[in-house]
Amino acid sequence: MFRRSLLTPVVAALALSGLAACSDDDSGSDSADGDGSASSSAAETEAGQAEEITWEKVTAPAECQCSDASEYHYWIHQGDTDRVVFFLEGGGACFSAETCAPGESATYSTSLADDSPDGPGANGSVVDGGLLDLDNPDNPLAGASVVYVPYCTGDLHLGTTSHDYGNGVVVQHKGSVNATTALDTLAEEFPDASEVIVLGQSAGSASAALYGGLAADRFPDAQVTVLADASAAYPGDEALTTVVGGLWGIAAGLPDWPEAAGDPPTAWSLPGLFVQTAEHVPGIRLATINTADDEVQRRFADLIGFSGTPLVELIDGNTAQIESAGVELDTWVGAGTTHVVTARDELYEAEVGGTLLIDWITDVVNGEDVEDVHV
Repeated sequence: MFRRSLLTPVVAALALSGLAACSDDDSGSDSADGDGSASSSAAETEAGQAEEITWEKVTAPAECQCSDASEYHYWIHQGDTDRVVFFLEGGGACFSAETCAPGESATYSTSLADDSPDGPGANGSVVDGGLLDLDNPDNPLAGASVVYVPYCTGDLHLGTTSHDYGNGVVVQHKGSVNATTALDTLAEEFPDASEVIVLGQSAGSASAALYGGLAADRFPDAQVTVLADASAAYPGDEALTTVVGGLWGIAAGLPDWPEAAGDPPTAWSLPGLFVQTAEHVPGIRLATINTADDEVQRRFADLIGFSGTPLVELIDGNTAQIESAGVELDTWVGAGTTHVVTARDELYEAEVGGTLLIDWITDVVNGEDVEDVHV
């Protein structure tokens, strides 16, 4: 059984705090991805005063681990019990002795040792910003309950195994084990939720579609919406899917959905997760958010062999692949190099052609029809 501890109330800050490292691999708690963060936000009371915000730290069972085999935990914020957010933190990925080795050059966080004791975040600071600024009246997620899933496994929340990369580098790729445990807690804590939003940022967005389908399994009567920010450039290359998927043990964590019966493992590529989920859950809302020259996605695309392809072509190619399978996918591609715009204050001012990103996201969450937006 998991262990829970109710933390001292955290008073929400009046101003958003800056997110440390918004690069999908900067390490440090959620380092690399400016992984947005569940925010300790305060709802306004009738008297107009901000309520204190509490986070519960849940110590997960022993089978849940960070990459260095250290203890894993996740966080719960109790808000509206009818609207809940399942948040997948980002923070890089690894797939070799070089990329998986801990240290200053690590492309992901290897443990949660630097987590704040008061809520999700690092080095004593509870993360608060972007879509998880829960007391911002312009935020469509304001007031919702949140289960915040930290990231420390280097496997996009998809791994189920331990892998020895040599040179003393042994990684516990238990991202799927960790995240599905947290998702089960979401279902236990908020069984009557009618609206479930799966929000993934950077590495967390790569698997967000899959967790949207898994959430629908646990909430069959709820409207499930997936918001995946900053991972649409990673291609569904068969060789890449097979090799990396094997290192992480992805196949062992895939759901036994009848619609996917007989499909090869390569059908569960990153773009393929959208297709599999849409086939399994008709009516699920799927949306991706990216910038055309995202500096972190550019760096990882180069690392996996696509340095000669403009990033926006990779994004558009994956979108075309998903939509060619008959999937309804809402897409936003903004200008610039920002990584994980939904984790930053600029979310509320970003626009393309006169359409504000925050208004577009609000319409997606509210089930309104939206036009795809592209610079």
